[in-house]
Amino acid sequence: MSVLTPQAGTQAIYRVNPVAKLGATAILSIALVLSIDWVSAAVALAFESILFLFAGLSLRRFALRTLPVTIAAFFSAVTILLYGQPSGRSYLQFLLINVTDGSIELALATLLRVLAIGLPAVVLFVTVDPTDLADGLAQVLRLPSRFVLGALGGLRLVGLFIDDWKSLELARRARGIADRGRLRRFAGQAFALLVLSIRRGSKLATAMEARGFGASHRRSWARESRFGAAEVALLLIGGVVAVVSVTVSVATGNWNFIAGG
Repeated sequence: MSVLTPQAGTQAIYRVNPVAKLGATAILSIALVLSIDWVSAAVALAFESILFLFAGLSLRRFALRTLPVTIAAFFSAVTILLYGQPSGRSYLQFLLINVTDGSIELALATLLRVLAIGLPAVVLFVTVDPTDLADGLAQVLRLPSRFVLGALGGLRLVGLFIDDWKSLELARRARGIADRGRLRRFAGQAFALLVLSIRRGSKLATAMEARGFGASHRRSWARESRFGAAEVALLLIGGVVAVVSVTVSVATGNWNFIAGG
């Protein structure tokens, strides 16, 4: 069953091959991790903000999906701000905390880089159907079918974790053992979920093996994975954003190659 809604399926980005989405994300990520500066990340994030409008996500859904990335970016920036390598004028110093011009600039660069790399990855992943991704990995990238189908089967089970967790919680409450000790209850439920997941994974592996998913011969696919003009266009867009970001950073003198010391 597809995880995409009918309304979402009308958006062009949902019909692009997932391999192209992975490629575009990889191009942006490689370009941005080569330098620690705020200019290249800011330029990339500005272009990405415009492209996000065509992703077909509502503002609420976009905020919820990207919340973990936003939180990670914020705390990373705060850590660098307080404990980053000091340079320039010092504004606050207390024990190990030292806020300087250098740490402020580095914190800003870290914040923007995490957002510029993480946000497009999350947005593009939301628009990916697992079955389409498996088809693309096997037919376009020519990855081994045994690996691809195994990963697809495991990915399909991830969505069951939340339901299993709720079921375990209700079962424990019915038995009267979930009213006290939240930490101990969490640890117990986590272990029970782990055992349940291992059992379910073993059953899935046996079922897939019995149906011939692990056969060594070349297999056929029910749906053809196409890689055409739309996919090339997405890769070109990712390449253009990466090139423009690096070019602006170099032109303004802010390019700071990570291996340059």
